[in-house]
Amino acid sequence: MRADARRNRERLVEAARQAFAEQGEKTTLEAVARSAGVGIGTLYRHFPTREAVIEAVYRAELARLCESAAELLEGQPADRALRDWMDRFADYMATKREMADVLRVVISSGAVTSSQVREEMAVAVRALLDAGAADGTLREDVSAPDVVAGTVGAFLACGPERREQVGRLLDLLVDGLRRGGGTGSAGG
Repeated sequence: MRADARRNRERLVEAARQAFAEQGEKTTLEAVARSAGVGIGTLYRHFPTREAVIEAVYRAELARLCESAAELLEGQPADRALRDWMDRFADYMATKREMADVLRVVISSGAVTSSQVREEMAVAVRALLDAGAADGTLREDVSAPDVVAGTVGAFLACGPERREQVGRLLDLLVDGLRRGGGTGSAGG
C-alpha cells in the first residue's frame, strides 16, 4: 500500500472510531469520510461496506491494546506493566461497549470471534508474564489465557459504570500473580 493510501486508511479508521463512539448506529459513512478529510470514494476503496469499516475499527483498537504491552514494559517492572495493561483493557472494553450496537453486525458475521480476540490478548499477556518471571515480579506458573479470562471477568462482572470496583478486582488479580502471591494450587 502506498504511503498516502495507508495514511488515508489510518485517518478513516480513527475518524470512524470517534464517530461510532459518539454517535453509534447513527454514524454515516459520509460523515466518517468528511471527518477524515477524504472523499466517500476513498472510503469505499478501503472499506467496501459499513461492516468492513466497523471491523477495521475494532481490529485497530485490539491491535493498539495488544501492542501496548511492549510499550508498558519499558521503564517499569512487569507486575506494574501488567496492571497498567489491565487498565488499558478496561478502557478498550468501555469503548467496545460504546460501539456495541454497530459491533453486533460484525460479530454475528463471524468476522471477529471472541476466541480470536482472547488469543491475541493472551499473546500480549504472555509477554508481560514472561517479563515478570524474568524480573522476579510475577510467578512463573501462570497461564496467559487464565489472566485474560480473569481480566475479562472482572470487567464483565462490574461493567464500565463501576470502574473503581473493576480496579480493585484487578489489583487482587495482580496481587495473586506476584511472586509469592499465591500457591498455584486449585484446592477445593
